[in-house]
Amino acid sequence: MKRRSLLLGGGLALTAPLLAPAAAGAAPADPLTNLSHLDYLGDRVTPPAQAGHTTYRLADTPAVGVLWTYAEPTPDGPFRRVGGGTYDPATDTWGQGAYNADDIARAAVVYLRHWRSTGATTSRDASYALLRGLTYLQTATGPDAGNVVLWMQPDGTLNPSAEPVELPDPSDSGPSYWLARTVWALGEGYAAWRDADPGFASFLRERLDLAIGALERQVLVRYGTWQAVDGERTPGWLIADGADATAEAVLGLAAYVRAGGDAGARRALSRFAEGIAALADGDVREWPFGAVRPWALSRSVWHAWGSQMPAALAVAARVLDDRRLLPAAVADATVFTPWLLTSGGPDNGRQPTPTDRSQIAYGVDSRVQSLLAVADTTGRDGFRQLAGMTAAWYFGANAAGVPGYDPATGRTVDGIAGDGTVNRNGGAESTIHGLLSMLALDAHPEVAALARQGRIVTRVGGTVVEAEQATLTGGAEVVTPDSAWTGESAFSGAYALLPAGATARWRLPAADQPRLVLPVVELRPGSRTVTRWSASTAGRERTVGTVRHGRVGAQGTSPSPGALLPVTPSGPAEVPADAVDLVAVSTGGDAVVDAVLLEPLVSRYVIAGTGSTTALLRSAARTLRTVTVTVPGPGTACVETYDARGVRRSRTQARGGTVTAVVLPGGFTVVRR
Repeated sequence: MKRRSLLLGGGLALTAPLLAPAAAGAAPADPLTNLSHLDYLGDRVTPPAQAGHTTYRLADTPAVGVLWTYAEPTPDGPFRRVGGGTYDPATDTWGQGAYNADDIARAAVVYLRHWRSTGATTSRDASYALLRGLTYLQTATGPDAGNVVLWMQPDGTLNPSAEPVELPDPSDSGPSYWLARTVWALGEGYAAWRDADPGFASFLRERLDLAIGALERQVLVRYGTWQAVDGERTPGWLIADGADATAEAVLGLAAYVRAGGDAGARRALSRFAEGIAALADGDVREWPFGAVRPWALSRSVWHAWGSQMPAALAVAARVLDDRRLLPAAVADATVFTPWLLTSGGPDNGRQPTPTDRSQIAYGVDSRVQSLLAVADTTGRDGFRQLAGMTAAWYFGANAAGVPGYDPATGRTVDGIAGDGTVNRNGGAESTIHGLLSMLALDAHPEVAALARQGRIVTRVGGTVVEAEQATLTGGAEVVTPDSAWTGESAFSGAYALLPAGATARWRLPAADQPRLVLPVVELRPGSRTVTRWSASTAGRERTVGTVRHGRVGAQGTSPSPGALLPVTPSGPAEVPADAVDLVAVSTGGDAVVDAVLLEPLVSRYVIAGTGSTTALLRSAARTLRTVTVTVPGPGTACVETYDARGVRRSRTQARGGTVTAVVLPGGFTVVRR
């Protein structure tokens, strides 16, 4: 596996608190966090007796806290609470259920954090009710003890086998995302309740230990076992093979260990964090550009939702005092995040092209939390700047150009599509993650001020040129697969099949600077196919490089043979600014080309609002670049230059609307006016 090796420096602060408080006297007069809509989604239910399921003091208080899964606007204005799946009015049941463990766990985290930051007794009481409901969903006895049933019907009846089917099925028969999120809530719950109610905290500790026991026998029993995925070595001890799921468990384990958790929890925390860090990959010129990948079974997939892997690594590094966990988190924050922001933002699916450009609060919040956690651990302020620019999505810096969060109601929209279509529903997940972001912004007023710049001024970043847009000769053809999803990646639509001797020629969009070229091709072990890439300018051909389509290992545990990946060609891998055409010629066999990623050597993202403007510059160049960027507004601009480790290397001031700025190789620069 290709790994980055980043030296640490620039004020590492492993003793920083897990939740950094706002600076003294800097708290905003009007907090952004509004729990009204989350309160509305909450409910109480008295479940019938069900074997293996009980909770704290159930006999004394038979009603437990729950949370409705979805909320839809009605014609007259108010939202209607609904469950998941098809509703049967005759039985008052849903194909899935009314309430689910995933949302109950994460809502408990919202109330716990709000209680701890404000002292609000209403949030304390809400967290108590939801933690009782969550632990009722946890199976307490039998061979599946510690696992969690995902769904509950309106009358409190558990629905372990939902329609449509969830895996594992039954939902408490194995490790799952909802088990990971239960660990998250129980860990933060124990830390919050340890002094407030030792009896309840002791119960939460018992249930967390039960969950950790389930993870030990089902997942961590494989610790140290590596699997081969298309020739790459990936960890075999992640929850549901996901660094995303495992990261959320790590957040809970870290809170628990910091609050006095036992050696078993500390061991689980260390081993899970080690597995997450092992999925860091790429660099500033190679996919996935320094990101920590979310799924151990695919080298191609990245998604914003659940992408708290850097947050988990940063928090674990602090709690365990283990610096080895930080390079992966720092690379994700420094190298990958600027690429993500300049190329379109926290999309639901880069698989590897942006096949799903929808953006949801779960994805935005995961990025915000990760950046703030890495900032708090390293002491590097540039990551807070990136967090503010990411959080601006909530205030209008999105494809729709409208706010995604309403501070007056506490509602967050359920999503914004790439074409700007807004899903106006206000379901639990979006509400929860919107509020987690608002809690973080309220704790970091300087980040909140940047986030309120809710208008995109310009974005110049990576673009996708589809293979079917090429002029094909020599027997090449466009092929539309029966399914875009391969099992581990997704074609962006049709692809071009180039037999030996065939040519694909693309007319390049105009540009004012050189661009990095990454063909998205299908790699197959043993293939002798080579594509040779070149660019034509006015009367001259320039070599771009070669791609060897057999440069991939055996399938191993990957869901499908081969890998669909962006590949940086051997050679210059760049086209000049005046390039007119890009040409690929296949030799040695059939080449499958899905698309081409074109990355400006310096990409940019500019947002504005509340009387200020902020520009982000990101470099994919091998050498220092000096560029100009328009930063509208009055006053002096502050120019901060960061290197490839997120360490600030210079801070200068500039006057005038056009600012000249330096961007370091692999680093980023922030210009604020």
